[in-house]
Amino acid sequence: MHCFRYRMDHDYGFAPNPFWGTLTLATCKAQIRKSRSLAVGDWIVGLGSKAMGNEDTVVYVACVDEIISFDNYWKDPRFQVKKANTNGTLMQMYGDNVYHTVKGKVVQEHCAHSNDANGKHKRSDISGHNVLVCNKFYYFGDHSIQLPRELEYIADTGNPRATKYKDLDDAKIQAFVDWLAANYETGIHGDPCNWKEFKRDKYEVYEDEEDK
Repeated sequence: MHCFRYRMDHDYGFAPNPFWGTLTLATCKAQIRKSRSLAVGDWIVGLGSKAMGNEDTVVYVACVDEIISFDNYWKDPRFQVKKANTNGTLMQMYGDNVYHTVKGKVVQEHCAHSNDANGKHKRSDISGHNVLVCNKFYYFGDHSIQLPRELEYIADTGNPRATKYKDLDDAKIQAFVDWLAANYETGIHGDPCNWKEFKRDKYEVYEDEEDK
């Protein structure tokens, strides 16, 4: 079992996308999505950062249940609701089901990564090859949580831009997972950290989830 940890420099609900009952990682973090070390049952932890003003807190934790291709994600009936609608609600605007192939060429639908003149985001996204689907997750967003002292090793990633996973044994990972389960319900606990930029009401996520 591995626990991949990295620091997030922004959080709009796009990567990861925690909405509609599953947390998915379909864009960004290509090195995690394509890692040969990644397997079903591994955990991913997104940590806060100086850029977001929540350094060393936990923004989300997710257990990988499925590793699928962009085309399977695009076609799967479960994930049609995650297709981006840039004229919709914030949840719809930041849909991450945006890549698929047409005649062997990867197409990017209009989305949060479309405003990129040189195509850097697209190249990085599709280099990850896979989409990660997580049914068991804790998404704290702008209610990111502090770790107790005995679990602070989770926030140790070394280089702020690095992804770390080889340093923790199963016992340390399980201790962290058990602490989460004992203290928090799975699911969404807050809005994406950067939604405050839109000056929308707090907890719009909960309102939309209840109405779906």
